[in-house]
Amino acid sequence: MNVNIDKIYDVLAREYPKWRVPVANLVDAQTKDPFKVLVGTLLSAQTRDEVTAVVCQKLFKKIKHYKDLEKIDVKSLQELIYPVSYYRTKAKHLKILARKLREEFDGVVPDEVDELVKLPGVGHKTANVTLATAFKKPAIGVDTHVHRLSNRFGYVKTKTRYETEMKLREILPKKYWVKYNTYLVALGQRICHPTSPKCSMCPLNKLCKKVGVTRSR
Repeated sequence: MNVNIDKIYDVLAREYPKWRVPVANLVDAQTKDPFKVLVGTLLSAQTRDEVTAVVCQKLFKKIKHYKDLEKIDVKSLQELIYPVSYYRTKAKHLKILARKLREEFDGVVPDEVDELVKLPGVGHKTANVTLATAFKKPAIGVDTHVHRLSNRFGYVKTKTRYETEMKLREILPKKYWVKYNTYLVALGQRICHPTSPKCSMCPLNKLCKKVGVTRSR
C-alpha cells in the first residue's frame, strides 16, 4: 500500500474545520500579530493547547507588545503564564526574547528560521510554526504530533523529530508545508492519539498504514 499524501492532505483539509484549532492558529486568527503567535507557540511547548489558550488570553490582556515584556518583572510574568509547563524557565526566556527583539531586530519578529532560532526558547519547531502560521511562509513545524502521525501513516520512517523534518522537506510537496503541522496537530489531538487511536472514526482510516498501532478504538 503506497501512501497517497495528496489524498491524505485533501481529506485533512476537508475535515479540519470540524476540529479544535491548534493554539498558534487560534492566536493568529484572533490577533494577526506575529509577536503574539511567537509567544503563544513558545508557551505551548509540552503544554496542552487548551491550557495554553487560556494562558494566552490572560497574558495578552497585559502584554500587547515586546516592550510590555521588558517592563514586567519575572515574578509577575511567571504568575501570568502559570500553569504552562516550565513556566519559570519560559518567563526568563520571554524576558530575554523581548530584549533581543529590540536590540537585534528593531522590535520586529524576524521571518526567517535562522534568525528566529537566535531567540531564547525558540527551537526549529517553534520557528517553523511561527513562519507558517504568522507569515504564511512554507515551513514545516515538526512537533510530537507531526512526527508520530507522519510515521504512522507510513509516509516517513524516522526516529527523531529532526529526522522527520528533514525527510518531509525532501518528500512533502511544498504547497502542503504551511498547513501540514496545523492539520496533523488537530488530528493528533482529537483522534490519532499516541495509544489506542480512534481509528474507527478517523477520516484517514483507509489511507493510513497504521504503523506501530497495536490497539485502536
